[in-house]
Amino acid sequence: MAKLSASYELMVVLSLTKGEEAAQATWAKFKELIEANGTLGEVDEWGKRKLAYPINYETDGYYVVVTFDAKPEFPAELDRILNITDGVLRSMITVKE
Repeated sequence: MAKLSASYELMVVLSLTKGEEAAQATWAKFKELIEANGTLGEVDEWGKRKLAYPINYETDGYYVVVTFDAKPEFPAELDRILNITDGVLRSMITVKE
């Protein structure tokens, strides 16, 4: 029998070129998207951190780590949306065991 939902972890690094408020607003949109398609778990907003190396000439990013439960097809759609959204420097979705 196929799994109805699985646990995932998302780490996203948002751009700070438009300020921390803009990064938080971008994160709020993704939070709503996750809540609409699954169950939001633990949210850990690390806030502004120095990047290990510059990305698009930026040296700082706004980090958020979140866990969520969703159907197996949702993470691919979330990843697609993250990749086409302005202000997202890096993102990674992993399956939690």
